[in-house]
Amino acid sequence: MKKWIFGALLFVAAAAGGFWVSADKDMKALISHLPKDSNVLFWSVEQRDAGFRTMDRIPILAKANVIAKGDTVYPLPAVEPLKIGMDVDAYMKAQRTAGLVILQDGKVRMEKYGLDFTAQGKWTSFSVAKSFTSTMVGAAIKDGYIKSIDDKVSAYIPDLKGSAYDDVTIKQLLTMTSGVKWNEDYTDPKSDVALFNLHKAEKGMDVTVSYMRKLPREAPAGTKWVYKTGETNLIGVLVSSATKKTLSSYLSEKVWAPFGMEQDATWLLGSTGHEISGCCIQASTRDYARFGAFIMGGAKINGVGILPDDWLAPATSKQADIGMAGKGYGYQWWTYDDGSFAAQGIFGQGIFIDPKRNLVIASNSNWPKATDPDTVGVQREAFYKAVQAAVDTEAKPVLK
Repeated sequence: MKKWIFGALLFVAAAAGGFWVSADKDMKALISHLPKDSNVLFWSVEQRDAGFRTMDRIPILAKANVIAKGDTVYPLPAVEPLKIGMDVDAYMKAQRTAGLVILQDGKVRMEKYGLDFTAQGKWTSFSVAKSFTSTMVGAAIKDGYIKSIDDKVSAYIPDLKGSAYDDVTIKQLLTMTSGVKWNEDYTDPKSDVALFNLHKAEKGMDVTVSYMRKLPREAPAGTKWVYKTGETNLIGVLVSSATKKTLSSYLSEKVWAPFGMEQDATWLLGSTGHEISGCCIQASTRDYARFGAFIMGGAKINGVGILPDDWLAPATSKQADIGMAGKGYGYQWWTYDDGSFAAQGIFGQGIFIDPKRNLVIASNSNWPKATDPDTVGVQREAFYKAVQAAVDTEAKPVLK
């Protein structure tokens, strides 16, 4: 997450006649529902509706790096809509879904929008960005910037030497099994996930590194899974340190431009100028779906993989037990025992990938709560199964 700074300057800008007249409807909605809390976790539903589509639009809110698209666009031809055995419009309303794109066999089987959002708009990813970040680790290994997934993290981030992370490997960061103590409670203003974005960095040090290096150990490295957004931010620092490139430029170079994303995306920056790599990519729903297609196709550009040959299988299958039947955690991907896997972010963001059915479901939403596994979470899981069932029904031979 990130500290959002809203001050008098924004009110002055909003009040200026020229600004208001030239602002589009999304910017006007943001000004009309200006958050008073500095932390997005504690915004109202209306503030999130306005903010999630405009995170990168005003520098006073947050600075961002551009993830540049290329000269060609990966085609997403539309074909006959998939017949799903449920009321999709009612589902989207319950989920407060802004964008839904379903690809099957590389073709659009369904594309719908809500919350006054469109195909041209960009919605923030939240932790869906984690799966993008982990993919860049694989690319850096393939490119020779990182020697091995078993290397110590502190070999690439020297400021972590002497901390609880000194004996943690890159793999243990990717699987969130570092054993370092962390609180990811989105409802608690004093949790690590709420506080670490407010942290003032030590001089000359990345803000995430400055915060994380002070955390205590609670279990031996590799023995306990705990979900930690801060550790994905460390992964991003590691990739940038190894490649000597920003995450945004490296993602553009390896995926965004050559694969054919339709729009430039952006990646929000933390207080010390590094991408918030556990969060905060702004992209269109169609381009999130394209990323799913890229991964499902073996992460290849013109038939050549950008990842090591032995990367995707472990990355997208259970490497850590998360205490939930039928599910696990890979390299920053949530995994299912049936072979499907997903990138997931709070408030209902997701890219669900089912290689057996050649299926991708990209969705952006604004759930009433950051996480709610017993209501909207269960609904989304049921929707995934309904889409899978619809694909299976189509595949069955017609008996004459």
